[in-house]
Amino acid sequence: MIFPPQCKEIGFASEKPCGDKVYFLSRYLVHQVKDGYEILEITPDAAEKGMMRGIEASRVIAKAAEVYRYPDPVQIHDRAHLVRLAADSGHRCTLFFGLDEHMTFVLDPDLSGFFRIHIYDASPPRPSLSAAIRELEACGLFGELNVTFCHHVQDISTLSADFFPCRAAGFVRTLDADPLTGGERVAACMTGSQLVRECYGTPAEFTNICPLSAVDEEPFIARCCRAEREGPGTWNGKNGIVIHWGASPANIAKAVFMIAAERGRV
Repeated sequence: MIFPPQCKEIGFASEKPCGDKVYFLSRYLVHQVKDGYEILEITPDAAEKGMMRGIEASRVIAKAAEVYRYPDPVQIHDRAHLVRLAADSGHRCTLFFGLDEHMTFVLDPDLSGFFRIHIYDASPPRPSLSAAIRELEACGLFGELNVTFCHHVQDISTLSADFFPCRAAGFVRTLDADPLTGGERVAACMTGSQLVRECYGTPAEFTNICPLSAVDEEPFIARCCRAEREGPGTWNGKNGIVIHWGASPANIAKAVFMIAAERGRV
């Protein structure tokens, strides 16, 4: 796969205001031809010192028939997303134009060089860890890491239970508003079971809904309401990072970059 890491490596060859010279950082040219666009790989003349330099070598790496121009502007820093779009295009090469009019392309798309982080969360209410990852990824924050995410979000509303954690999730009978009398089926994590013991002392049947208990892949980032569990560690024999239930997007991003750094991606 060829996917230039920075848009400054790509030039647009439709006119020649400086003749056959190219910007000194250019490594690829998008050349507009009668039938669309072709992609050239170039080598600027290393013997020249100016900002615009002659071309030492040039070759076509994608012919016009192989190049598809994606119709909508994209966030060109969301690299994993662009590789997926390119793979779905049915063409060997996909040319993208960014929201800021910069451009890039993906030739022979392949995600095998991207590493994967597993995200563990629960819903309802909003799975804030999973949602924040998607939003940060969409704005291009993780583009330079070449990372993809696999989201494991448990839908606790599908569980057979009499009580759920709180009214914020839209449930009718919840631990924060309704008393237990004994023998109920309760969907709760460690904190919920502790609340039942301390407030009621009545026996109950618990179903553990903590995302951390579902971890079975690594590296992972999981959401948990227990502050003492925060940070890097090993859970269920898997290595990852625990994020507090109310963690900010900044702290979530730090966890992603921490895992990337451990793998030499930063």
